[in-house]
Amino acid sequence: MASHKDSHFFEGRKSQSDLNENGASHGEWGRAWKADWFSLISVIFLLLFCPFIVYYFIMSCDQYHCSLSEPAIQLLTGKVHLLDIWDKTPPFSWKVLILYFSWVMFQAFLFMIPDFCHKFIPGFQGGVQEGAISPAGFKLKYEINGLQAWLITHALWFANVYYFQWFSPTIIFDNWIPLFWCANIMGYLTSIFVWIKAYLFPSNAKDCKFTGNFFYDFMMGIEFNPRLGKWFDFKLFFNGRPGIVGWTLINLSYAAKQQELYGQVTNSMLLLNVLQGLYVLDFFWNENWYLKTMDIAHDHFGWYLGWGDCVWLPYLYTLQGLYLVYHPVQLTTSYAVGILLLGLVGYYIFRMTNHQKDLFRRTDGNCKIWGKKPKYIECAYTSASGTKHYSKLLISGFWGMARHFNYTGDLMGSLAYCLCCGFNHILPYFYITFMTILLVHRCIRDEHRCSNKYGKDWKRYTDTVPYRLFPGIF
Repeated sequence: MASHKDSHFFEGRKSQSDLNENGASHGEWGRAWKADWFSLISVIFLLLFCPFIVYYFIMSCDQYHCSLSEPAIQLLTGKVHLLDIWDKTPPFSWKVLILYFSWVMFQAFLFMIPDFCHKFIPGFQGGVQEGAISPAGFKLKYEINGLQAWLITHALWFANVYYFQWFSPTIIFDNWIPLFWCANIMGYLTSIFVWIKAYLFPSNAKDCKFTGNFFYDFMMGIEFNPRLGKWFDFKLFFNGRPGIVGWTLINLSYAAKQQELYGQVTNSMLLLNVLQGLYVLDFFWNENWYLKTMDIAHDHFGWYLGWGDCVWLPYLYTLQGLYLVYHPVQLTTSYAVGILLLGLVGYYIFRMTNHQKDLFRRTDGNCKIWGKKPKYIECAYTSASGTKHYSKLLISGFWGMARHFNYTGDLMGSLAYCLCCGFNHILPYFYITFMTILLVHRCIRDEHRCSNKYGKDWKRYTDTVPYRLFPGIF
């Protein structure tokens, strides 16, 4: 927060930080030490209005057939009142609350089980892995078992659908708004708990940042890596589970509802499930790599991650599937193939760009990219302790085309999701709009930090690779 928070809000799609970070000073990491007036106003605005934004989107589908303009127009013209909309909104349910918290506890249980997938799946890096160095100089260990949790969860889901039949596969859609109230409760309880924990029993006091401003600290987070015990890491759990494990289940529930309502599942819904399922599987396959991303290596854990991963991610990143339940779209074969190719090419660019950077880092440049020895610019910086460090910035392969070309692939995939829904409503296109703002803002934030860190060396780098996202354009 996308996700992400800072300059990228709610980490939905998890994209890798573009630059090497070895021994950065405390001040260069994470959120700010002080909250200026602009940041404070922005924080208060987001705290007040984000829950209502999410509610507005799902309410518009439930009551206005996914029209974003109609409820606003009717409210402004006096045709309906807020209480009329509220009275038609499905209420909070204790039964659904028990269901939701059982889901979260089940994912927490899976989160604590040692990984066994890496023992029999070739190429998968699971089990105990090391994360990046924290601001205070600590290197935490993580139990990487997200793929295992995803496989177990979905095996049980399909076992229920085809054998046990304990509940309908449409259960998520049928309780979507009551689940929204439960997700908000979880998001706020988590955010309040880690805020209190930072004061009373922080996991590492040296990795905390206090501004003294309640709103800023509550939203942006105080602790860098809040944990319970040795292994339950709040940041990794809420960033990766239960929201992203649930993403594919939510889409499957949408598909089941289409089948129930119309007697078939449209090819657009199938295509959406495939493309977003590919992204989710990629996330868990590369969970070890994710430990080095901005989400884990730079962000503190507060409301923007705690609430964002409980509410913003599962509710707004799945809008395309929700829309297709109300507006089933059967794509022509050529159009469906075009969307599939766009999504797969975007995924290829996203994955290979990050693979090139990861390979370059792991081998310290002793590798080949596109069949050639990689080129790089060596940069120097000085940490707060006065120690001089060196980083190598890759300028070969996709990284020679643009400074954040992994984000370019990400945006291509995001656009493919939206195109599955046709062009009759704007609601499905919220995702590409949000992702564009998020990633452009993230580029600017990351480059501002790196400019301060590397100085003249950063200028040499940007002169060599002049474009951020789109070669020849931006």
